[in-house]
Amino acid sequence: MPKAYVFTRYGGPEAEALVDVDRPRPGPGQVLIAVRAAGVNPVDFKLRTGYRRPGESGEREFPAYFGSEVAGVVEETGPGVDGFAAGDEVFGRPVVGGWSQCALLSVDLIARKPAGVTFTDAATLPVAASTAYAGVRQLGLAPGATVLVTGAGGGVGVAAVQIARALGLRTVGVASDGKKDLVESLGAVHVSSGPGWTERARIAAPDGIDGIYDLVGGDVLAEAATLRAASAGLVTAAAPPDDAARLGGSRVARVRDNAVLEAVAELVANGDLDPLVTRTFPLERAGEALRVVEAGHARGKTVIEVAA
Repeated sequence: MPKAYVFTRYGGPEAEALVDVDRPRPGPGQVLIAVRAAGVNPVDFKLRTGYRRPGESGEREFPAYFGSEVAGVVEETGPGVDGFAAGDEVFGRPVVGGWSQCALLSVDLIARKPAGVTFTDAATLPVAASTAYAGVRQLGLAPGATVLVTGAGGGVGVAAVQIARALGLRTVGVASDGKKDLVESLGAVHVSSGPGWTERARIAAPDGIDGIYDLVGGDVLAEAATLRAASAGLVTAAAPPDDAARLGGSRVARVRDNAVLEAVAELVANGDLDPLVTRTFPLERAGEALRVVEAGHARGKTVIEVAA
């Protein structure tokens, strides 16, 4: 039986376990993959505590899977699947599975992994990089404009800064002093987070800020809104839609389809986007991977690697 790292009830780390699971069978429009890598995101520990994704309904069944992005090799295809076959290297968002040895993916949320992209890097693209891509594109800024990214040192922020640069934007990245070198290495102007950061941002962008992509929410989002020029856009991936609307902005519209996955994979293949995977863990140590992200100080992306 394949193994998976799951949570068996709501709670803290004590609710997590590595267990045997039934091998899923692909239904219509689905493929079964042997997972080679899976991304770790803040939503994973939130789900364990009882968080419900927007639009999610019904009772959650236990054991419940961690993981919203995977990469691997197709083992089996379901009825009606065209364009994918056993042996194809792919990545996407799992329907069933995640931090596991196998997973089901819908062909509507899957893309081929370019030959020059590793499974480890590909596993960071369906959530973090796709969210970054959607937010930057949603701002609709022209080349030469200035975009400010809060939380620029995290998984989504690292991708957003690089995608903005690839689109010809000047980027100001807000992050802790400990991530200054990281943010600057990505081509952004670093602004130290913490009290007084908005004044430091004004100095860093003397010609004004044309768009803001918030990845922190709360007080940081409210403070960021004070930096906007009258025509500047404001998008957040970290606050509820109502909070964003009160500040004249909007929640990022996460476009989850094959075209976005293919676009971010091409950026990686072309060298315009480095997912910056800084920590990897085997499936047996998935709990350690989650602790790294749950602590809130991770640099770049953390990935679980699954042995063939």
